[in-house]
Amino acid sequence: METINDKIKNIIRHFGFNNFSFSKQIGVTGTTIDSIVNGRPQKDGTRKKTKPGYDVLLSIIETFKINPDYLFGQSEIMLKEDTSQIQTYSGMPQVVAVNKSGEENVVYVPIKARAGYLDGYGDTDYIETLPTFHMPHLTNGTYRCFEVHGNSMVRTFFDGDLVFGKYVEDLSDIKDGRVYVIVSKNDGIVLKRTINRIAERGKLILKSDNTDGNYPTYTMNAEDIMEVWYVTMYASKQMPEPVDIYHRLHELESKVVDLEENLQQRLLN
Repeated sequence: METINDKIKNIIRHFGFNNFSFSKQIGVTGTTIDSIVNGRPQKDGTRKKTKPGYDVLLSIIETFKINPDYLFGQSEIMLKEDTSQIQTYSGMPQVVAVNKSGEENVVYVPIKARAGYLDGYGDTDYIETLPTFHMPHLTNGTYRCFEVHGNSMVRTFFDGDLVFGKYVEDLSDIKDGRVYVIVSKNDGIVLKRTINRIAERGKLILKSDNTDGNYPTYTMNAEDIMEVWYVTMYASKQMPEPVDIYHRLHELESKVVDLEENLQQRLLN
């Protein structure tokens, strides 16, 4: 495991300095940096590396815009500017809405608000512009209501349906074959049946229930995911089509009624 001294040596190498020129950049002596990187000679012929002090570390961080977590072994990302490109999934929604009693409300995201939600999902002022309502039986988590857009999930959900999603606190909790609303940097808001391969490949596999061939299965990188909502309930204006067995039962019932009527007519005649 690399020590903080090793990390400083990596920084010097990354920016193309030697120990002396690096020391001038951060305002310390060359001897100071050399003792940190290479160590001070000891009587027994060994070298003992000096631990960098607070002032030295602060100067390195500020001068070269270094990610502090890198220096202290909490991250492999050296430069601070690179950390903003990595999406870290939050175990809690960034903004929740509550009613006057302090109970969480369900925030409703209609189709027309989808574009704004991508930028404003973590903005309290924006969330306050969206409709909210309280549902007493949705109390064991934070919920969002999303209006379904498009036909990719037809057979299960239709355009204009409302799906209620519970916030997923850990991406490892995503279960194969279940339906989720996923908010991502690249794909926006999508409603998909999901296969979780984050542990193995760092990806989700997203599938549509519409099997007409126009909605191919695709993958999404974990670092692109901003929010995940597990669909627990939905409301629809569409009445589901009867399955094939009901068609057959209806046909059989019709034939039985016809037979009964024919039999009664013959008995009367």
